Amino acid sequence: MLPMRDGLPSLILLSGLILSPMLQADEWTRFRGPNGNAQSDSTQTPVKWSDTEKVVWKTPLPGPGTSLPIVTGGKIFLTSYTGFGVSAENPGDPAKLERVLVCLDEGSGKILWQKGIRGVANEDRYQGFLATHGYASSTPVTDGERVYVLFGKAGVVAFDLEGRQLWHKSVGTGSARMGWGSACSPIIYKNLVIVNAAAESNALYAFDGVTGQEVWKKPADSLDGCWGTPIIVERAGAPAELVLAVGGEIWGFNPETGKFLWYCETPGGDAICSSLVSRDEIVFMVTGGPGGGGAAAVRVGGTDNVTKTHRLWTTQRVTSYITSPVLVGDHLYGVNDNGLAYCLNSKTGETVYQQRLPERGQLYASLTAAGDKLYAVTRDQGTFVLAAKPEFAVLAHNKLSDAGICNGSPTVSKNRLLLRTDKFLYSLGDK
Repeated sequence: MLPMRDGLPSLILLSGLILSPMLQADEWTRFRGPNGNAQSDSTQTPVKWSDTEKVVWKTPLPGPGTSLPIVTGGKIFLTSYTGFGVSAENPGDPAKLERVLVCLDEGSGKILWQKGIRGVANEDRYQGFLATHGYASSTPVTDGERVYVLFGKAGVVAFDLEGRQLWHKSVGTGSARMGWGSACSPIIYKNLVIVNAAAESNALYAFDGVTGQEVWKKPADSLDGCWGTPIIVERAGAPAELVLAVGGEIWGFNPETGKFLWYCETPGGDAICSSLVSRDEIVFMVTGGPGGGGAAAVRVGGTDNVTKTHRLWTTQRVTSYITSPVLVGDHLYGVNDNGLAYCLNSKTGETVYQQRLPERGQLYASLTAAGDKLYAVTRDQGTFVLAAKPEFAVLAHNKLSDAGICNGSPTVSKNRLLLRTDKFLYSLGDK
């Protein structure tokens, strides 16, 4: 499968202002934290917690959702949905679907405001895999002055930090071939809000963050079956690149213009839900699912097919359909959807360990790393805290009795964990 051979239209280029540099370096402002690497330097996050221990606050949410909390300026943002698809037994009327952006005070957990956007006429049916994650799976992103969220077929919406809607743009109302709904999260690069709208229109979009004007659009039929969130890879002495894993390949783009630069063949099947991590101009992927899977390391840069020149290693000994890896030191860690923890040597791809979690549970949440700890959140069997070292060790297994279903990784902020379930948002740590 060679991407972009179907002839991509020319770009629509518009000028824009640079987004505000108001962010603190350690703020968790996008899906999987700083540049999507799901890693924090914090060494004070909790190892053990329970209903009566280390719960700083617990706030009921207006509805379920799979998006992760983001943090800026003492405010937390996440999404939920209401009105339809809340109960499998009685999904209700799709015309009543509303996706909601929720803002909470980080210190107290108090909901400060919430803003809803109604669904569209042809929302995907509440069935199959979509019923396991719902209609609010995209994590917001913030530049410190505005919050941007992809509400699936309802479009991309920008709000200021007080909840005033600034702009609202459609990215299509189509349905992915598999009918699994929307899950990709927007990212920010300079003045641009970049969105993988594979599920809605098989296209990548970039919008001016201030005005909402479309800066470029890149359609590609090969995006069908891609639910991964792209990352930005900074390069020494060369322009940054926008990098995205699709089925069987990794693609590189110019993030300012959308120009397609290169592709590299990798293990993988027809669908990919996981996202990349990066370091030192190398991207790492682990994928699985229909058609196969595996892991790979690829050096960014180059032109056209870089498989022979830039692919550093591949392996098919480790696979993961939904979850994404995390890179700590020289090792790539992850827990796949069926609770199999793995560790790979990031230099060679060699398998260091594969070990089943003590209580087998299904995972949709990817690992979060904080200091020397890895947090593996299962859907309904609690959170395992693992040692971030090449010898498998379970440090703790924590359960919250009324948490409900958890599909999202924890966010790290101020030495605390923000753990979101379909019912509550928890702040876990020292008071």
